[in-house]
Amino acid sequence: MLSNDVLSGRILTPQGWITGSIAFDQRIQTIQADAQADSGLTILPGFIDLHVHGAAGVDIMQGGDAGASVARSHARHGTTAMLGTTMTATDNSIRRALKGLAGVIAERPAGAARMLGVHLEGPFLSIHRLGAQPADAVAVASLELVRSYHELAPIRALTLATEVDGHLDLIPMLKQMGIRVQLGHSNGSYEDGVAALNAGAAGFTHLFNGMTALNHRHPGIAGAALAHAEYAEIIPDLQHVHEGAIRAALRAIPRLYGVTDATSATGMPDGEYGLGSQRVYKCLGCVRLATGSLAGSVLTMDQALRNFVGLGLELADASNRLSLYPADYLGETERGRLAPGAWADLVVLNADLQPVAVFVEGEAIDLSSH
Repeated sequence: MLSNDVLSGRILTPQGWITGSIAFDQRIQTIQADAQADSGLTILPGFIDLHVHGAAGVDIMQGGDAGASVARSHARHGTTAMLGTTMTATDNSIRRALKGLAGVIAERPAGAARMLGVHLEGPFLSIHRLGAQPADAVAVASLELVRSYHELAPIRALTLATEVDGHLDLIPMLKQMGIRVQLGHSNGSYEDGVAALNAGAAGFTHLFNGMTALNHRHPGIAGAALAHAEYAEIIPDLQHVHEGAIRAALRAIPRLYGVTDATSATGMPDGEYGLGSQRVYKCLGCVRLATGSLAGSVLTMDQALRNFVGLGLELADASNRLSLYPADYLGETERGRLAPGAWADLVVLNADLQPVAVFVEGEAIDLSSH
Protein backbone atom coordinates (compact mmCIF):
# COMPACT_ATOMS: atom_id res chain seq x y z
CA MET A 1 0.00 0.00 0.00
CA LEU A 2 1.27 3.48 -0.93
CA SER A 3 -0.27 6.77 0.16
CA ASN A 4 1.02 10.15 1.25
CA ASP A 5 1.09 9.25 4.91
CA VAL A 6 1.26 5.47 5.32
CA LEU A 7 3.52 2.87 3.72
CA SER A 8 3.54 -0.85 4.27
CA GLY A 9 6.07 -3.52 3.48
CA ARG A 10 9.41 -4.72 4.77
CA ILE A 11 10.86 -1.84 6.80
CA LEU A 12 14.48 -1.41 7.89
CA THR A 13 14.48 0.01 11.42
CA PRO A 14 17.44 0.63 13.75
CA GLN A 15 16.49 -2.62 15.48
CA GLY A 16 16.39 -4.60 12.24
CA TRP A 17 13.79 -5.65 9.68
CA ILE A 18 10.08 -5.71 10.42
CA THR A 19 7.06 -6.31 8.23
CA GLY A 20 4.48 -3.66 8.94
CA SER A 21 3.47 -0.08 8.33
CA ILE A 22 5.09 3.31 8.76
CA ALA A 23 2.99 6.45 9.27
CA PHE A 24 4.39 9.94 8.76
CA ASP A 25 3.85 13.55 7.89
CA GLN A 26 7.06 15.61 7.73
CA ARG A 27 8.44 13.29 10.38
CA ILE A 28 7.90 9.63 11.11
CA GLN A 29 5.01 9.16 13.53
CA THR A 30 4.76 5.42 14.12
CA ILE A 31 6.17 2.13 12.89
CA GLN A 32 4.00 -0.89 13.62
CA ALA A 33 4.70 -4.54 13.01
CA ASP A 34 2.00 -6.40 11.07
CA ALA A 35 2.77 -9.72 9.42
CA GLN A 36 -0.18 -9.17 7.07
CA ALA A 37 1.27 -5.92 5.71
CA ASP A 38 3.73 -7.52 3.32
CA SER A 39 3.27 -5.49 0.13
CA GLY A 40 6.31 -6.92 -1.61
CA LEU A 41 8.02 -3.53 -1.22
CA THR A 42 11.10 -2.64 0.80
CA ILE A 43 11.26 0.63 2.72
CA LEU A 44 14.69 2.08 3.52
CA PRO A 45 15.95 5.38 4.89
CA GLY A 46 16.53 7.86 2.09
CA PHE A 47 20.08 7.97 0.77
CA ILE A 48 22.49 10.69 1.94
CA ASP A 49 25.15 11.64 -0.59
CA LEU A 50 28.06 13.68 0.79
CA HIS A 51 29.86 14.23 -2.52
CA VAL A 52 27.79 15.55 -5.44
CA HIS A 53 29.02 17.90 -8.18
CA GLY A 54 26.07 17.82 -10.56
CA ALA A 55 23.43 16.03 -12.60
CA ALA A 56 21.07 16.52 -15.54
CA GLY A 57 23.51 18.74 -17.41
CA VAL A 58 23.95 21.11 -14.45
CA ASP A 59 27.13 21.71 -12.40
CA ILE A 60 27.19 23.08 -8.84
CA MET A 61 29.98 25.48 -9.87
CA GLN A 62 27.55 27.31 -12.18
CA GLY A 63 26.03 28.99 -9.13
CA GLY A 64 22.56 30.46 -9.23
CA ASP A 65 19.85 27.80 -9.02
CA ALA A 66 22.16 24.97 -10.08
CA GLY A 67 22.01 23.43 -6.61
CA ALA A 68 18.24 23.17 -6.77
CA SER A 69 18.35 21.44 -10.15
CA VAL A 70 20.97 18.97 -8.95
CA ALA A 71 19.03 18.23 -5.75
CA ARG A 72 15.84 17.57 -7.73
CA SER A 73 17.58 15.22 -10.12
CA HIS A 74 19.19 13.11 -7.41
CA ALA A 75 15.99 12.97 -5.36
CA ARG A 76 14.43 10.92 -8.14
CA HIS A 77 17.04 8.24 -7.43
CA GLY A 78 16.33 8.05 -3.70
CA THR A 79 18.74 10.68 -2.43
CA THR A 80 16.91 12.63 0.25
CA ALA A 81 19.83 14.68 1.63
CA MET A 82 23.18 15.72 0.20
CA LEU A 83 26.16 18.05 0.29
CA GLY A 84 26.66 20.31 -2.70
CA THR A 85 30.28 19.77 -3.67
CA THR A 86 32.55 22.42 -5.11
CA MET A 87 35.88 21.88 -6.80
CA THR A 88 39.16 23.67 -7.34
CA ALA A 89 38.47 26.96 -9.10
CA THR A 90 39.22 30.64 -8.86
CA ASP A 91 38.21 32.42 -5.68
CA ASN A 92 35.43 34.24 -7.51
CA SER A 93 34.06 31.00 -8.96
CA ILE A 94 34.01 29.31 -5.56
CA ARG A 95 32.25 32.28 -4.01
CA ARG A 96 29.65 32.29 -6.80
CA ALA A 97 28.95 28.60 -6.21
CA LEU A 98 28.67 29.07 -2.45
CA LYS A 99 26.28 32.01 -2.83
CA GLY A 100 24.14 29.88 -5.11
CA LEU A 101 24.09 27.01 -2.64
CA ALA A 102 23.26 29.23 0.34
CA GLY A 103 19.63 29.74 -0.69
CA VAL A 104 19.06 26.04 -1.42
CA ILE A 105 20.56 25.13 1.96
CA ALA A 106 18.41 27.68 3.79
CA GLU A 107 15.16 26.55 2.14
CA ARG A 108 14.63 23.21 0.41
CA PRO A 109 13.04 23.66 -3.01
CA ALA A 110 9.94 21.60 -3.77
CA GLY A 111 10.73 18.20 -5.21
CA ALA A 112 14.35 18.32 -4.14
CA ALA A 113 16.65 16.54 -1.73
CA ARG A 114 17.59 18.48 1.40
CA MET A 115 20.89 20.30 0.85
CA LEU A 116 22.61 19.92 4.20
CA GLY A 117 25.57 22.14 3.38
CA VAL A 118 28.75 22.23 1.34
CA HIS A 119 31.56 19.78 0.73
CA LEU A 120 34.48 22.04 -0.22
CA GLU A 121 36.57 19.74 -2.39
CA GLY A 122 39.41 22.02 -3.40
CA PRO A 123 41.21 24.30 -3.77
CA PHE A 124 43.37 23.12 -0.85
CA LEU A 125 44.87 20.13 -2.64
CA SER A 126 48.22 18.74 -3.75
CA ILE A 127 49.30 19.68 -7.25
CA HIS A 128 50.66 16.12 -7.52
CA ARG A 129 47.27 14.41 -6.92
CA LEU A 130 44.74 16.60 -8.66
CA GLY A 131 42.86 14.03 -10.70
CA ALA A 132 40.31 16.11 -12.60
CA GLN A 133 40.95 19.28 -10.59
CA PRO A 134 42.66 22.16 -12.46
CA ALA A 135 46.24 22.94 -11.40
CA ASP A 136 46.08 26.68 -11.98
CA ALA A 137 43.60 27.29 -9.15
CA VAL A 138 45.16 25.23 -6.33
CA ALA A 139 45.58 27.29 -3.14
CA VAL A 140 46.99 26.96 0.36
CA ALA A 141 44.32 27.02 3.06
CA SER A 142 44.14 29.67 5.74
CA LEU A 143 41.67 30.04 8.58
CA GLU A 144 40.63 33.46 7.28
CA LEU A 145 39.89 32.15 3.79
CA VAL A 146 37.89 29.15 5.03
CA ARG A 147 35.94 31.38 7.40
CA SER A 148 35.05 33.73 4.56
CA TYR A 149 33.73 30.77 2.54
CA HIS A 150 31.91 29.38 5.58
CA GLU A 151 30.12 32.72 6.01
CA LEU A 152 28.71 32.43 2.49
CA ALA A 153 27.36 28.89 2.95
CA PRO A 154 27.86 26.35 5.74
CA ILE A 155 30.81 24.07 5.00
CA ARG A 156 30.16 20.64 6.52
CA ALA A 157 33.10 18.77 4.94
CA LEU A 158 36.40 20.02 3.54
CA THR A 159 38.97 18.05 1.55
CA LEU A 160 42.57 18.84 2.45
CA ALA A 161 46.02 17.69 1.39
CA THR A 162 47.48 17.41 4.85
CA GLU A 163 51.14 17.47 3.79
CA VAL A 164 50.92 21.02 2.41
CA ASP A 165 52.65 23.52 4.71
CA GLY A 166 50.24 24.89 7.30
CA HIS A 167 47.40 22.47 6.62
CA LEU A 168 48.10 20.13 9.54
CA ASP A 169 48.01 23.01 12.03
CA LEU A 170 44.70 24.17 10.57
CA ILE A 171 42.84 20.91 11.20
CA PRO A 172 42.01 21.45 14.91
CA MET A 173 40.64 24.93 14.16
CA LEU A 174 38.49 23.66 11.32
CA LYS A 175 37.18 20.93 13.61
CA GLN A 176 36.21 23.58 16.17
CA MET A 177 34.17 25.27 13.44
CA GLY A 178 32.18 22.04 13.01
CA ILE A 179 33.82 21.17 9.70
CA ARG A 180 34.70 17.53 8.97
CA VAL A 181 38.20 17.59 7.52
CA GLN A 182 38.75 14.85 4.95
CA LEU A 183 42.11 13.79 3.58
CA GLY A 184 42.17 13.62 -0.18
CA HIS A 185 43.91 14.72 -3.34
CA SER A 186 46.99 14.23 -1.21
CA ASN A 187 50.56 13.20 -1.99
CA GLY A 188 51.24 12.68 1.71
CA SER A 189 52.79 9.72 3.45
CA TYR A 190 51.18 7.24 5.84
CA GLU A 191 52.73 9.26 8.66
CA ASP A 192 51.12 12.44 7.30
CA GLY A 193 47.76 10.71 7.32
CA VAL A 194 48.12 9.45 10.88
CA ALA A 195 49.23 12.89 12.07
CA ALA A 196 46.16 14.44 10.44
CA LEU A 197 43.83 11.94 12.11
CA ASN A 198 45.49 12.65 15.45
CA ALA A 199 44.95 16.38 14.82
CA GLY A 200 41.23 15.84 14.30
CA ALA A 201 40.70 14.90 10.66
CA ALA A 202 37.51 12.87 10.38
CA GLY A 203 37.52 11.06 7.04
CA PHE A 204 38.92 10.44 3.58
CA THR A 205 37.69 11.73 0.24
CA HIS A 206 36.91 9.06 -2.41
CA LEU A 207 39.18 6.45 -0.86
CA PHE A 208 42.00 5.19 -3.13
CA ASN A 209 41.37 7.88 -5.74
CA GLY A 210 43.53 11.00 -5.59
CA MET A 211 45.88 9.84 -2.85
CA THR A 212 49.13 7.95 -2.32
CA ALA A 213 48.46 4.24 -2.71
CA LEU A 214 49.01 1.38 -0.31
CA ASN A 215 52.43 -0.19 -0.70
CA HIS A 216 53.73 -2.64 1.88
CA ARG A 217 56.78 -0.45 2.60
CA HIS A 218 55.14 2.91 1.93
CA PRO A 219 51.51 2.59 3.04
CA GLY A 220 50.53 6.11 1.92
CA ILE A 221 47.34 7.97 2.71
CA ALA A 222 45.31 4.94 1.60
CA GLY A 223 47.21 2.82 4.11
CA ALA A 224 46.49 5.33 6.88
CA ALA A 225 42.80 5.05 6.06
CA LEU A 226 42.78 1.26 6.06
CA ALA A 227 44.74 1.07 9.30
CA HIS A 228 43.07 3.81 11.32
CA ALA A 229 39.90 5.30 9.82
CA GLU A 230 36.47 4.99 11.35
CA TYR A 231 34.86 6.78 8.38
CA ALA A 232 35.80 7.14 4.72
CA GLU A 233 33.86 7.75 1.53
CA ILE A 234 34.24 5.53 -1.52
CA ILE A 235 32.75 5.66 -5.04
CA PRO A 236 31.06 2.26 -5.63
CA ASP A 237 30.53 2.66 -9.38
CA LEU A 238 32.92 -0.28 -9.99
CA GLN A 239 35.02 1.95 -12.24
CA HIS A 240 36.80 4.24 -9.79
CA VAL A 241 37.74 1.36 -7.50
CA HIS A 242 38.15 -2.34 -8.28
CA GLU A 243 35.71 -4.54 -6.41
CA GLY A 244 38.61 -6.25 -4.62
CA ALA A 245 39.77 -2.93 -3.20
CA ILE A 246 36.20 -2.14 -2.14
CA ARG A 247 36.06 -5.47 -0.33
CA ALA A 248 39.36 -4.73 1.44
CA ALA A 249 38.07 -1.33 2.55
CA LEU A 250 34.80 -2.85 3.77
CA ARG A 251 36.76 -5.21 6.02
CA ALA A 252 39.12 -2.49 7.29
CA ILE A 253 36.97 0.63 7.79
CA PRO A 254 33.96 0.10 10.08
CA ARG A 255 31.84 2.93 8.68
CA LEU A 256 32.91 3.09 5.06
CA TYR A 257 30.15 4.90 3.20
CA GLY A 258 29.30 5.35 -0.45
CA VAL A 259 29.17 8.60 -2.42
CA THR A 260 28.45 9.22 -6.06
CA ASP A 261 30.92 12.01 -6.95
CA ALA A 262 28.27 12.59 -9.62
CA THR A 263 28.88 15.17 -12.33
CA SER A 264 26.64 17.13 -14.67
CA ALA A 265 26.72 14.16 -17.07
CA THR A 266 24.67 12.06 -14.62
CA GLY A 267 21.37 11.07 -16.18
CA MET A 268 22.44 12.44 -19.56
CA PRO A 269 23.37 10.80 -22.89
CA ASP A 270 26.98 10.30 -23.93
CA GLY A 271 28.67 13.54 -24.92
CA GLU A 272 30.59 16.57 -23.69
CA TYR A 273 29.78 18.29 -20.38
CA GLY A 274 31.20 20.82 -17.94
CA LEU A 275 32.98 20.04 -14.68
CA GLY A 276 33.83 23.38 -13.14
CA SER A 277 35.99 25.17 -15.70
CA GLN A 278 36.87 21.98 -17.56
CA ARG A 279 35.25 19.91 -20.30
CA VAL A 280 34.58 16.25 -19.61
CA TYR A 281 33.26 13.44 -21.76
CA LYS A 282 30.70 10.80 -20.87
CA CYS A 283 31.24 7.47 -22.60
CA LEU A 284 30.81 3.81 -21.62
CA GLY A 285 29.23 4.68 -18.29
CA CYS A 286 31.95 6.96 -16.96
CA VAL A 287 33.27 10.50 -17.28
CA ARG A 288 36.80 11.38 -18.36
CA LEU A 289 38.95 14.33 -19.25
CA ALA A 290 40.32 14.52 -22.77
CA THR A 291 43.51 12.95 -21.35
CA GLY A 292 41.54 9.84 -20.39
CA SER A 293 41.69 10.47 -16.63
CA LEU A 294 38.52 9.72 -14.69
CA ALA A 295 36.64 12.93 -13.87
CA GLY A 296 33.85 12.15 -11.43
CA SER A 297 31.07 9.70 -12.13
CA VAL A 298 27.55 9.29 -13.43
CA LEU A 299 26.56 7.15 -10.44
CA THR A 300 23.26 7.54 -8.61
CA MET A 301 22.69 6.30 -5.08
CA ASP A 302 20.10 3.68 -6.06
CA GLN A 303 22.68 2.15 -8.39
CA ALA A 304 25.27 2.37 -5.61
CA LEU A 305 22.91 0.30 -3.45
CA ARG A 306 22.52 -2.31 -6.18
CA ASN A 307 26.30 -2.39 -6.69
CA PHE A 308 26.96 -2.94 -2.99
CA VAL A 309 24.40 -5.75 -2.90
CA GLY A 310 25.98 -7.19 -6.05
CA LEU A 311 29.28 -7.36 -4.17
CA GLY A 312 27.60 -9.58 -1.59
CA LEU A 313 26.57 -7.10 1.09
CA GLU A 314 23.34 -7.76 2.93
CA LEU A 315 20.73 -5.17 2.00
CA ALA A 316 20.69 -3.69 5.52
CA ASP A 317 24.47 -3.27 5.46
CA ALA A 318 24.36 -1.66 2.02
CA SER A 319 21.62 0.68 3.22
CA ASN A 320 23.61 1.71 6.28
CA ARG A 321 26.54 2.65 4.07
CA LEU A 322 24.36 4.98 2.02
CA SER A 323 22.16 6.45 4.78
CA LEU A 324 23.01 5.80 8.42
CA TYR A 325 26.79 6.15 8.27
CA PRO A 326 26.89 9.39 6.27
CA ALA A 327 24.20 10.82 8.57
CA ASP A 328 26.21 9.89 11.64
CA TYR A 329 29.39 11.24 10.09
CA LEU A 330 27.77 14.67 9.86
CA GLY A 331 26.05 14.35 13.24
CA GLU A 332 22.61 14.28 11.60
CA THR A 333 20.87 12.14 14.21
CA GLU A 334 17.37 12.73 12.78
CA ARG A 335 18.21 11.45 9.30
CA GLY A 336 19.48 8.19 7.86
CA ARG A 337 17.23 5.99 10.01
CA LEU A 338 13.57 5.04 10.15
CA ALA A 339 12.44 5.76 13.69
CA PRO A 340 9.63 7.79 15.27
CA GLY A 341 10.61 11.45 15.38
CA ALA A 342 13.13 11.24 12.55
CA TRP A 343 12.57 13.15 9.33
CA ALA A 344 10.34 11.23 6.93
CA ASP A 345 13.08 10.63 4.37
CA LEU A 346 12.26 7.30 2.74
CA VAL A 347 12.94 5.34 -0.41
CA VAL A 348 10.57 2.53 -1.41
CA LEU A 349 12.05 -0.22 -3.58
CA ASN A 350 10.60 -3.07 -5.58
CA ALA A 351 12.04 -6.57 -5.71
CA ASP A 352 14.70 -5.40 -8.20
CA LEU A 353 15.78 -2.64 -5.81
CA GLN A 354 14.43 0.02 -8.15
CA PRO A 355 12.81 3.06 -6.49
CA VAL A 356 9.04 3.17 -6.87
CA ALA A 357 8.50 6.01 -4.38
CA VAL A 358 10.69 8.58 -2.62
CA PHE A 359 9.74 10.94 0.20
CA VAL A 360 11.82 13.91 1.36
CA GLU A 361 10.65 15.23 4.72
CA GLY A 362 7.28 13.71 3.92
CA GLU A 363 6.98 15.19 0.43
CA ALA A 364 6.39 12.64 -2.32
CA ILE A 365 8.90 13.10 -5.14
CA ASP A 366 7.66 12.82 -8.73
CA LEU A 367 9.89 10.09 -10.12
CA SER A 368 8.73 10.72 -13.69
CA SER A 369 10.09 14.29 -13.87
CA HIS A 370 12.90 15.13 -16.26
